[in-house]
Amino acid sequence: MESFILTAGKFIGAGLATIGVVGAGAGIGIVFAGLLLAISRNPQKEPRLVQLALLGFALCEAMGLLAIMMAFLIFYS
Repeated sequence: MESFILTAGKFIGAGLATIGVVGAGAGIGIVFAGLLLAISRNPQKEPRLVQLALLGFALCEAMGLLAIMMAFLIFYS
């Protein structure tokens, strides 16, 4: 019975840890929506805006990957 509770806790913890992936997806959408708005307002600044958008994308994606890593650590520990 005790191992069942431990296994159930791992499943629940890993599932809750993956909620961070949803936030990463929303963040990426916001970054690129802002990029499209900024380029439409000021097309001359496009190269710099794309650089900043890619940096924002990388940071959001890193948070999503960290959430998945935490889920795996919880699940397989």
